[in-house]
Amino acid sequence: MDSNNKVKENDYISIKKRIFDIIQIGNKKDVVSRAFDIFIAVVIILNIVVMFLETFDELQQYYEVFYYIEVVTVSIFVVEYILRIWTADLLYPDKTRIKAIGKFLISYDGVIDLLTILPFFFLDGFVVFRMLRVVRIFHLFRINSKYDSFNVIKNVLYDKRNQIISSVFIIIILMMGASLGVYAAEHEAQPEVFKNAFSGIWWAVSTLLTVGYGDIYPVTTLGQIMGIITAFFGVGVVAIPTGIISAGFVEQYTKAKKEKYFDKEVALQFVTITVTKGHNWENHKVKEANIPQGLVLAIILRHGETIVPEGNIIIKSGDRLVLAAESYVDELGIKLNEVRIDSEHEWVNKRVRDLDISQLTTIISIMRRHKMIIPHGNTLIKADDDILIYSKSDVDIGGNEIRL
Repeated sequence: MDSNNKVKENDYISIKKRIFDIIQIGNKKDVVSRAFDIFIAVVIILNIVVMFLETFDELQQYYEVFYYIEVVTVSIFVVEYILRIWTADLLYPDKTRIKAIGKFLISYDGVIDLLTILPFFFLDGFVVFRMLRVVRIFHLFRINSKYDSFNVIKNVLYDKRNQIISSVFIIIILMMGASLGVYAAEHEAQPEVFKNAFSGIWWAVSTLLTVGYGDIYPVTTLGQIMGIITAFFGVGVVAIPTGIISAGFVEQYTKAKKEKYFDKEVALQFVTITVTKGHNWENHKVKEANIPQGLVLAIILRHGETIVPEGNIIIKSGDRLVLAAESYVDELGIKLNEVRIDSEHEWVNKRVRDLDISQLTTIISIMRRHKMIIPHGNTLIKADDDILIYSKSDVDIGGNEIRL
């Protein structure tokens, strides 16, 4: 009986995990999850379109159809919301189930999901609930935010947040100063128009942001001079956040271009092992050694001598083997780096012996079109080569200096 319960529990966990994987946004490797994202996006767009069409009196005969479409779409949102609450403990695995649900409910996604479905049940209630229907648009933003194109915008706003906040603060200060100034200049001439400082704020916003609705404007000479100054300030102030965001986009795309086309350097971790009598690799050629996947034999240290491990080098008892993985420098002061050479790298079309590198640095191997090359002085560096570089600090291994 316990065995059956355990099987059922495992099935339950497996189903829950699969549903969690499907409803997660932006999982491009999962076809079903990607299809679900597209489906939800279509449902959101359909819901928003219906919301717009319901405002046209000319389409009154279709109101019943619109209502049923909204019922279906909101029902889908409700099911999705319930599934996200159910799988919240998988979203926050480090928290208890209750705390995970609570964190989801107050998260951005949880609040957007709730505000997406809540207005439907209170359409005949307060005006605020009818106004909340516009939040459904942000539901679509939530999906787009998980994909690369929208992430560029998000990254720009996040990276430039301090500058944007500063520019908005400047706008607010100018807006308050302009509102108080125009109120002082116009209140006596237009007491019904400029009743208080808030009336001045409305005028200041429309002037600073160069909108100029024309519903409220100064008539006195002093007020008009104030309007001219405010309008000039508005042109400059609005340009500040625009310039900041534009510069942010340039930086993001420049960064993306560099990551794609320019050399990438990855620090490699390594471990050293000593080959003893009876070791599986003893008296075997390097190419015959059963080296674990994910590791590469970078250096053989033998009696104070550093040997580049070509395929036919025989591993002997007493050898110290340096196996490379990812990102580490050990107590011997040895460092391994993998450098990607792009077409504009200064090493392109240069011979190894002509490279301007430290005497404590050795090029161990060159990966070229999936072919491993053990370099010598005349080896030519080419674009798209992946070069494994061995270097050491002032700590000298066995008293010998590593040279090209």
